[in-house]
Amino acid sequence: MRAIFLVSILQCLVIFSRVVSAQSSFEVMEVNISELQNALSEGRVSSVELVDSYLERISAYDKQGPALNSIIRINPEARSIAAQLDAERETSAIRSPLHGIPILVKDNYNTTTMPTTGGSVALADFIPSENSTQINRLIEAGAIILAKTNLHEYAYGITSVGSLVGQTRNPYDIRRVPGGSSGGTGAAVAASFGAIGLGSDTCGSIRIPSAFNNLVGLRPTKGLSSIYGVMPLSHTQDVAGPLARNSTDLAILLDVVVGYDEKDEATSIMLFQESPEFVRNLNSVNLEGLRIGKLQSYFDRADTVTRRMIESTLEHLEQQGAEVVEIEISEAESLIGQSALIGHEFKNDLNQYLSLFISDKIMSLDDIVDLGLFHEAVEGALSRSHASVFNETEYNQAVAVRIELRELVESVLMENQLDALVYPTIAELPVIIGESQPGNNCSLSANSGLPAISLPAGFSDSGLPVGMELLGAYLSDVRLVSIAHALEQSKQSRQPPSVTPPLENGEAPSARKIEIAFNDAGAQFSASFEINMLFNTLAYQIQIDPAGSAEIYAITLIIDDPDALGLTDPIIANFLGPNMDLAAGEVFMSPQLRMAIHENRAYLKIFADSLPPVGAIRRLD
Repeated sequence: MRAIFLVSILQCLVIFSRVVSAQSSFEVMEVNISELQNALSEGRVSSVELVDSYLERISAYDKQGPALNSIIRINPEARSIAAQLDAERETSAIRSPLHGIPILVKDNYNTTTMPTTGGSVALADFIPSENSTQINRLIEAGAIILAKTNLHEYAYGITSVGSLVGQTRNPYDIRRVPGGSSGGTGAAVAASFGAIGLGSDTCGSIRIPSAFNNLVGLRPTKGLSSIYGVMPLSHTQDVAGPLARNSTDLAILLDVVVGYDEKDEATSIMLFQESPEFVRNLNSVNLEGLRIGKLQSYFDRADTVTRRMIESTLEHLEQQGAEVVEIEISEAESLIGQSALIGHEFKNDLNQYLSLFISDKIMSLDDIVDLGLFHEAVEGALSRSHASVFNETEYNQAVAVRIELRELVESVLMENQLDALVYPTIAELPVIIGESQPGNNCSLSANSGLPAISLPAGFSDSGLPVGMELLGAYLSDVRLVSIAHALEQSKQSRQPPSVTPPLENGEAPSARKIEIAFNDAGAQFSASFEINMLFNTLAYQIQIDPAGSAEIYAITLIIDDPDALGLTDPIIANFLGPNMDLAAGEVFMSPQLRMAIHENRAYLKIFADSLPPVGAIRRLD
């Protein structure tokens, strides 16, 4: 197994070396699917060049630089598939809007040309006998499966860490988690490692990474699309679908993957429904006249920043003519507590999956637990499932309560004439890696089977994305996406992460170095600074010159507020204090500091016994 994993790494290195020698001048960062398709149609770029461009970004930023660690494997056939689709484009009509478009896939979707691992060493070389239904539909539509992304192991958590490749980092703050379980997809799509990505959601696993990575993600109505061939956590609760940088891209992919699948009984609801047509209906909603129910208890338990950002978005909605009313569903919490199914279903579902798709080395959850083939982050969850005994009576009761919960929520929507309920996707900002992530609001949608979409609501002062969730009635998925699209057109909240900027000649930008020699009124020192956008750090080394006659008390950093008079701004960082001759370290840059450095508004402020009390100023440049 170790040998196969090493071979996979070597394959990636070979692919990356090819890419370096075939760099494309076409910039893919933040480019949407329609723009990519237009460039392909006009001959300004080929699908092979798109593959190369995304692989360049993965090479520069996933395992080096900010080291997002979002990718488990590169598809070794991606370039050859792209070449075939380029040739097909020359001789016939394109298959769909996804023809020749590279996409990313969470590594719990079955692929027969690459292992499907669930993020676990236990399944590092498991190649299933059959593609998942959604993968087949995407391949038929001409999409290129570029890479498979990391996830919280077995999708059993929301911080995206596993035993196969470890922890994925949040591109908006690489010290923090990206959400989960589809955190690899979330981080990779945010960083433009592909045009769009696939995730799955048992309880928040599409929506939380969308919130934490400034993306749009839909948890569809249960049965809208197939989960056949997606490694299960709970077949009753599991859904699968895209995470995207905008609502149009989301709609394009949804139009491909939704619909009836004879291999997934839940999709039988689509036999009696017209095709949803997400793209055609994108502009069908006007914000004016919408009536949104604000689930007040969910706001009350959110942190201050999350609550403030979402309420600001709701104020914007009201300014556009929507009506926002406070709603309480007092019985919901009790019903949610009685209707969870993961504990009932995971063990049997995983065992059946391994048998159905012919895993001949690891055949059951017992094998995984008994051999210790998992990350410590899922030890508790796997051990509980391993020891569990199926109780049919309790299971049937939980299933019945889910129906009751759905009926309750739909009655609230109907009686209050609401287009949707609104609440924080997750009530807390992303935590530092290694900490437990609080604030999950996943269950109202997951346990009722009703659709919910997470969409960007803005950023904290420290640059962390905040997500807002809209929950709608049964099969109101098209309307939810259309509401998201209308809000997106009215209030653009998408911003790319700073640590994965455009490449320069196929490589990540180099760090910027600044050397300073200061001599004023006997205060003398030399300083070296390095601004590294890939790590979002300002590193420094300062040496006091012993030839100086003054005693330096402090060397600090300020940001000049262009709206304020003079350089009297407060100190934001201290580099050196009293009785110090040498200082070295680094500062993690806030968005405000990054912008100030870019605009030459960052200054050193020096305090010494020979200087006036206000200190002396030296621009950081």
